Amino acid sequence: MAKTIDGDAPKALILEFRTPEGEVWGTITAEAKEFKTGSVGFYANGKVKNPKNGLPYQVGSNIILVGSKG
Repeated sequence: MAKTIDGDAPKALILEFRTPEGEVWGTITAEAKEFKTGSVGFYANGKVKNPKNGLPYQVGSNIILVGSKG
């Protein structure tokens, strides 16, 4: 199976966290990354806060291009 490559992918994505009602909890940036497995995609790690009480939530995200491991 050939490795999938996305030449049109940006260097980063902005992830916005909001409730279904539209209240924004925060944003984090997911940077382009090649993972140890050989897959490519984006990785993000950060914190967002509940705007009502300020309590922080830790966020981690791997966004993998399907078929990029080859």
